[in-house]
Amino acid sequence: MLGLTQKDFLLLLVVVVLTLLAPIILNPFPVNSSLGQSFNAGYPALMQRFAIFGILVIGFNILFGLTGYLSFGHAAFLGVGSYAAVWMFKLLSFNIIPAIVLSVIVAGLFSIVIGYVSLRRSGIYFSILTLAFAQMSYALAYSVLTPLTNGETGLQVYPSDPQYLAAEGAPSAPHVFGLPMAESTTVYFGDWQFTFEIGYYLCALMLILAFYLSIRIFRSPFGMMLRAIKSNQTRMNYTGLNTKPYMLWAFIISGMYAGLAGGLLAAMDPLTGAERMYWTASGEIVVMAILGGVGTLIGPVVGSGVIKYLENIVSKINDNVLHGAFNALPDGLENVIIKIIHPFVGEGWQLTLGLLFMVVVIFLPGGLVQGGQRLGALFSRRSRNATAADRDAARQKPAE
Repeated sequence: MLGLTQKDFLLLLVVVVLTLLAPIILNPFPVNSSLGQSFNAGYPALMQRFAIFGILVIGFNILFGLTGYLSFGHAAFLGVGSYAAVWMFKLLSFNIIPAIVLSVIVAGLFSIVIGYVSLRRSGIYFSILTLAFAQMSYALAYSVLTPLTNGETGLQVYPSDPQYLAAEGAPSAPHVFGLPMAESTTVYFGDWQFTFEIGYYLCALMLILAFYLSIRIFRSPFGMMLRAIKSNQTRMNYTGLNTKPYMLWAFIISGMYAGLAGGLLAAMDPLTGAERMYWTASGEIVVMAILGGVGTLIGPVVGSGVIKYLENIVSKINDNVLHGAFNALPDGLENVIIKIIHPFVGEGWQLTLGLLFMVVVIFLPGGLVQGGQRLGALFSRRSRNATAADRDAARQKPAE
């Protein structure tokens, strides 16, 4: 179905269900409870980030996961896409469709230039070249091309901007053919509150399409060729095959994914700055891919979701939240547990991320997806052993 195998279709179906039901799944606790205020992640702004960074890392995985070429400069395409989208808002209208289309096109053209030069080298030299291009892009956006980027202040939309295609009475904020991205419906179910926003579901739709396209690329002859290049590029060259066009197309596709993510970030908040192109943003993309599982289909979505949850939820946990969570324990034990947990939450959330990353790299080279597969295999093995034991017991039981 949809050109996918049964296994891939089921995986796509899981992503669709989880994405569409995210406003419910990510709000497991009553909204006014201490746990709900601390751990619920089902609010639109954060869910949009889950979807957008999922798209970004899915694209990065097409390059790194299939070819093994590690780019340290992917944030450059994210920033270029954001700048292109904001300029569309300034010149045409707040309709996000032209902005997103231009974001993808501009990021694709930019990736042709960077990819053509960077792919003349491989290994660490390729990675350093992409990092250099990203830092040059950051420097240009921050201090050189200020008429285009507005420098350190950031590019944003002003009432004096022309917006030549803006219809009379159209929303003065990003919208989809008149439907404001920020328009939402809130549903109350007892003490629970669920918010369904147009902006999130647009990002969710883009995530589903991006994930479907990545599956098709992974299973296509093009994807098989990229895997062969990753396995042994030298042997491929010895056969007389020119691998550079395949590598360049993988780089371009990956850059276009990043441009799409950048356009969606601008649609979520029409203000963009050079910090989106900084080297730490590129490093975060790499960590997301490795944490989820490089070369897997769903790993990028898992990795980006875990990091954004840690960044936005775990970073807000303070001692008051911890005392509320452990107030049923004796005071002495409660204080000891809080003292142990304290360094890993709040401002120390990156320490939690670092430890999690170390555990994954050392014990789960395939990322969190590999951990899930091991757990699934363990339970499946136990189930088979229990079934076999039941059959043996039934055979040995004498007939009455």
